[in-house]
Amino acid sequence: MPLRGPLAYPFGKPNSRFEINTPALVLDLDALERNIACMAKTMRAFGRNLRPHAKSHKCSRIGKMQIDAGALGVCCATLDEAEVMAAAGLPGIAITSPITARSKLPRLMEVLAEAPDTLIVVDNSENVDVLSQAATSAGLMLSVLIDLDLGFGRTGVPTMEALHSVAERVLTAKNLKFAGLQAYAGHLQHLPEYELRLRKTREASNFVVSAMKYFHANNIVVPLITGGGTGTHTIDGRAGPFTEIQAGSYVFMDAEYNAIAYEANESWPFEVSLFVQTAVVSSNVPTLVTVDAGTKAFALNGPKPLVTTRSLSGSTYDFAGDEHGWIILAAGSEQPKISDRLEFIVSHCDPTVALYDVYHCVRGNVLVDLWSIDARGRR
Repeated sequence: MPLRGPLAYPFGKPNSRFEINTPALVLDLDALERNIACMAKTMRAFGRNLRPHAKSHKCSRIGKMQIDAGALGVCCATLDEAEVMAAAGLPGIAITSPITARSKLPRLMEVLAEAPDTLIVVDNSENVDVLSQAATSAGLMLSVLIDLDLGFGRTGVPTMEALHSVAERVLTAKNLKFAGLQAYAGHLQHLPEYELRLRKTREASNFVVSAMKYFHANNIVVPLITGGGTGTHTIDGRAGPFTEIQAGSYVFMDAEYNAIAYEANESWPFEVSLFVQTAVVSSNVPTLVTVDAGTKAFALNGPKPLVTTRSLSGSTYDFAGDEHGWIILAAGSEQPKISDRLEFIVSHCDPTVALYDVYHCVRGNVLVDLWSIDARGRR
């Protein structure tokens, strides 16, 4: 029988990048490594710590690379991600969304037992009580961040009154340790105009400053303030209340981030390292071709995927069903042939990664490895 799966891939062979099973995630390791080094250098220059968000890559191997480059740890959006990162031995895990379902508490305690420096956010007094009971029963100490809402309306305490209530409960709860504040302005990360993003980010940080005044007035030490993202990392890094930045998408970049201004008159210092590779399955219409990647291969939020194949400059992608996409050919473009490989910058990296099991790792046009996307899915 012919070999199937990873053993069938021609690792190390010239042009083996274009001999993989499509649709597939392709990860340019050279660009990934440069992106990780660039963000680490930037945060050191700003005097800020970095705790990058693993929800972008969902891969413990990439998380370890970030920590080896100087990051304090990784942020996780879900308990599922945190379980994988803890099992892989990664330190400094911060779960950035509240864990409220009682059925998840035993799993949270298992993560805490495996990784005692794990952080969890809260924005509700009742949730504080439940976490306290779980930690006390398990005989563990749980470090808690109070989540602040910077105007997104997704999670976080929205007012100073709500902050006072949650803070008092955290500070008096058994087996809970106040670890600081989280303040993430997700609604500001993709504002296209830099000056608007700058102004809105500074306005949002005023709530964090007010919270700090409350704690200082009550002689309460705030060990860390975590937040920010790829879109605001320089704004929050240069000035503001954050002690650490949670940027995640910078490792890959995507069509959504490439569509916004980095800073005034400056290009992004991060390269696109993540692509979806497809194969042409039909070319019967003169003005377009059909590829084997549709709504099951790309995230549906954000702009359309961008064609990167040089010979198709100016051509555009459109969805043509679950398993298919159209490439509308630009004037003067030569029509690709059946089975030709075409690659795309993904619309939004985080949810696109969640659709795949592995990264096909390349250096140039050579396939060098497969990496498991081990933190995707639900457990």
